[in-house]
Amino acid sequence: MNEAHSVRQIWRSLGLPGIVDVHTHFMPKQVMDKVWRYFDDAGPLVGRQWPIAYRSDEEHRLETLRAFGVRAFTSLVYPHKPQMATWLNQWAMAFAEMTPDCLHTATLYPEPGVEVYVRQAVDAGARLFKAHIQVGCYDPADPLLDTAWGVIEDAAVPVVIHCGSGPVPGKHPGPEPVTALLKRHPRLCLVVAHMGMPEYTDFLDLADRYDGVRLDTTMAFTPFVEETMPFPKSEYRRLRDHADHILFGSDFPNIPYGFIDAMRVLTRLPGIDDVWLRKVFYDNAARLFGLPGS
Repeated sequence: MNEAHSVRQIWRSLGLPGIVDVHTHFMPKQVMDKVWRYFDDAGPLVGRQWPIAYRSDEEHRLETLRAFGVRAFTSLVYPHKPQMATWLNQWAMAFAEMTPDCLHTATLYPEPGVEVYVRQAVDAGARLFKAHIQVGCYDPADPLLDTAWGVIEDAAVPVVIHCGSGPVPGKHPGPEPVTALLKRHPRLCLVVAHMGMPEYTDFLDLADRYDGVRLDTTMAFTPFVEETMPFPKSEYRRLRDHADHILFGSDFPNIPYGFIDAMRVLTRLPGIDDVWLRKVFYDNAARLFGLPGS
């Protein structure tokens, strides 16, 4: 049985039309090549051997997701230095125009003029932003970003934000900078990547306090992560409590295991039922992005 068939068996058994994956990466080729080299070298923000499971050309990667039944996905791009975000946003806009099942994604960086290109991205129809605090090495509450966050907040565009201190802490790790950001912009819709690993409890607490905070399942609960940053057993009940605010994410193609593994671990979580799985694999994201309902 091939992987695509196994993936489809899961969502079909739940009566879903497919999957929405809010955490996938498509980038300009030269950027993706550099990202893969960084993983190959187990760079400082990776910290361990990390084979890329779906290393192939862009068209084959698109075919793979579609074969899995992924109905909508993202092109999470992120800058690591100034004067990079505008170019990435232009690329991501063009990619979304050519790829109707990709949610138009944009990014930002603390630099003069950030509010201008963020406004341009919103006006051009961006449906999602990506903020990578680790790689960008910036404080999300940096005053340079304040107006830009206000634009995103007013437009109600979700932001997938890598802000937990896993897999290796960066310069501004953990929930404190994000808490400061939400105090300034409490209506922001933040999708905390990787369930906020390893500060799972702190980010669940933020989801309790702010209606706009959500979490994506990217890499969480898999053996690869559990061996170093396990999800606390005491918090499993809170997964049920937050059934409407958890979204499926895979980190495709940059994962060191199969896509099917990212799905199976969710189906095996203690106390989880089909209603929860339907919400996480499709319904919550469909509601957030205005996709056809299940």
